[in-house]
Amino acid sequence: MTTPSEDTTLLLHMTAEHEALQQAVRNFAQKEIAPIAAEHDESGEFPLDTIKKMGAMGLMGIEVPEEYGGAGMDTLAYVLTMIEVAKADASHSTIVSVNNSLYCHGLMRFGTEAQKQQFLVPVAGGDKIGAYSLTEPMSGSDAGTMASRAVLNDAGTHYVINGRKSWVTSGPVADFIVAFIMTDPDKKHNGITAFMIDTTKPGFIRGKKEPKLGIRASATSEIVFDNYECPVENVLGEVGKGFKIAMTVLDAGRIGIASQALGVAEAAYEAAVQYAREREAFGGPIGQLQMIQQKIADMKTRIEASRLLIYNAALAKERSKHNGGRYTLEASMAKLFASETAAFVTDEAVQIHGGIGYSKELPVERYYRDARITRIYEGTSEVQRLVIARNELGLR
Repeated sequence: MTTPSEDTTLLLHMTAEHEALQQAVRNFAQKEIAPIAAEHDESGEFPLDTIKKMGAMGLMGIEVPEEYGGAGMDTLAYVLTMIEVAKADASHSTIVSVNNSLYCHGLMRFGTEAQKQQFLVPVAGGDKIGAYSLTEPMSGSDAGTMASRAVLNDAGTHYVINGRKSWVTSGPVADFIVAFIMTDPDKKHNGITAFMIDTTKPGFIRGKKEPKLGIRASATSEIVFDNYECPVENVLGEVGKGFKIAMTVLDAGRIGIASQALGVAEAAYEAAVQYAREREAFGGPIGQLQMIQQKIADMKTRIEASRLLIYNAALAKERSKHNGGRYTLEASMAKLFASETAAFVTDEAVQIHGGIGYSKELPVERYYRDARITRIYEGTSEVQRLVIARNELGLR
């Protein structure tokens, strides 16, 4: 692909490669994922078969260079993939998002060559599944209060980790996890260190699986460390720099969740438009009613505004690859607006459908439930507003 320049006027544009990827993902998602989405939503079963197929397509490491098992594409390719997968099923897109942004992105930015060979190559290629663990039962947005502990042994060869982490997406099935553990409690945020965790080692325990409202096929659980021994060479980045790594990775993650939210909103919108054309009342299609038309207009406008914010964030991320800058503001704005758009659009889609929209017979009910999480994970809407405001006010 063409390497973006460092010119601040750089614009994203759809290349033939992007278009081919978008069409391939769309075809796969509608043929392989959409038909099984309701079943997996009902059962909560992790869709391992389709995830493996997406790995073979290069979708589990889209921005990872080919030498590390990825597709070697750019942020726009990731955004397009997330949108198309989410339109078919938000659960699948959650798994794709965590694998790409929260796991692979962090390893690419901060991992050593040895860590990339051990932990990145098999995950980017789809042979293994990665996860990210920051949250704890009593520590969410304020990571400085985490209770988990990692203590260096006397010989200096490994850390002994103890503690409980919660809301780990893909936790029940992950082979490797980027886990953020406190190494110096007195320093709070500056005492957090990132560790690469091999889940097959003694002392790693998978806890209870969460019975979620939405994205039910995206397995989420607690994980427990009971005297887990992590070699010092598995420290990701520098000791005590884990919080910085976590926040840097979340910037990328927020673009993924914004794209997911947009995909869910698009699916709900398309269903609503089709229903408004077909459902008849008061002598004609309900789409002839001005109140329905107002809803359609507002839904479409917010969707397209979300798309532009997401593309702007993707552009900022591409620039950051060359100038080393952050794209926190752009990612937070995209995530905030797109997630709230998903909430608005799915709610209006249910309303347009009326009673049948409240039934599991149609997927709009699932879109409504799946959209709700996008305002919570990767930073709540309240946190996004805080990030945006503090950035604009020059506060740290």
